[in-house]
Amino acid sequence: MRVLAISGSLRAASTNSALLRAAAAVAPDGVTVTVFAGLDGRGVGGLPLFNPDDDGGDGEPALPTVRAFRAALVAADAVVIACPEYAHGVPGALKNALDWVVASGELVDKPTALLHASPRSAYARAALAEVLTVMSARLVEEASVTIPLMGKTPDEAAVILTSAESVAALRGALLAMGVAVAARGTG
Repeated sequence: MRVLAISGSLRAASTNSALLRAAAAVAPDGVTVTVFAGLDGRGVGGLPLFNPDDDGGDGEPALPTVRAFRAALVAADAVVIACPEYAHGVPGALKNALDWVVASGELVDKPTALLHASPRSAYARAALAEVLTVMSARLVEEASVTIPLMGKTPDEAAVILTSAESVAALRGALLAMGVAVAARGTG
C-alpha cells in the first residue's frame, strides 16, 4: 500500500511533520509512506497560490508543480494528513493544496486519515474533515489518531519511536488504512 503523507505545517521544527516521518519509520511490511514536501510555494517544486485561471482549460493544469501534486495523489492508495491548528482553522498552505484538487477529483473516495500532534487541534480537525468530506474523500476514523507532541522539537519527537504506545497507535492507523484500501478495491 502506498500512502502519501502531507504535513499542513511549513515550520522546520514541525511536530506534525515529525509525526509523519515517524509513521514512515514504523510502517508495517508492505506499506510505504512518502512525505510530500511541496506545500511551500516559495521553493522549487512548491505549489503556487490557487488560481482557477492557472488550471488548464483541458483539465490538465498548466503548472508542473500542480501536475506533480495531482500525480502523487493518484499514485497513492491512501492519504494521511497531519495538521496543526492556526486561529481555529486549517493552515493556509494546506488549504491551498486542497484547493488545487477540488475540481480535478484526486481525493474522491480516496481513504484519508487525519493525524494530529496536539489534542488542542479540534477546530482544525473539524474544519479539515468538513473540507475533505465536501471533496468526497473517504475519511477513515479508525486511522485518525492524535499523538501529543506539544512543545517538542522534531528531534525530541523522535521519542515517538521509543514509545510503544505511540508506535502501536501509528501502526494501528496504517493497518486501518490498509483495511479501508482493501474495502475500496472490493467495493
